[in-house]
Amino acid sequence: MEITTQLALFLANKPGTLAAVCDALAEEEINIFGLTISDTVDHAVVRMVVSDHKRALSIFEEHGTLVLENEVLMLEHDNEPGTLSRIAKKLAAEKVNIEYAYGATAPNAQKGILIFRPNNLKKAFEILS
Repeated sequence: MEITTQLALFLANKPGTLAAVCDALAEEEINIFGLTISDTVDHAVVRMVVSDHKRALSIFEEHGTLVLENEVLMLEHDNEPGTLSRIAKKLAAEKVNIEYAYGATAPNAQKGILIFRPNNLKKAFEILS
């Protein structure tokens, strides 16, 4: 588990916009570890954790993209039923709320990744360490 920086990009909600973002990152050999997209009528909020957030931030700002940085927890976990429940219960018992989360794993993988923003980052890190 680690505390890491997430980038939140505000992009036009139209075909090709995400491809352009991914191309810009790929050209600089920046890997995407986690990604979620929320759409609204006129724009999309793309949250991502990448291998080099400082370089990615610079790239996006050079292209005039509105980007916000947030600290989040990135947790590698066992890929088995009940894992997220155990994590959520530990945090809830200490009054730590998960504001949002995203994650994925391949069906046959042993491990998965969960990225989440708790309302108290340092306390959540201590609880789950």
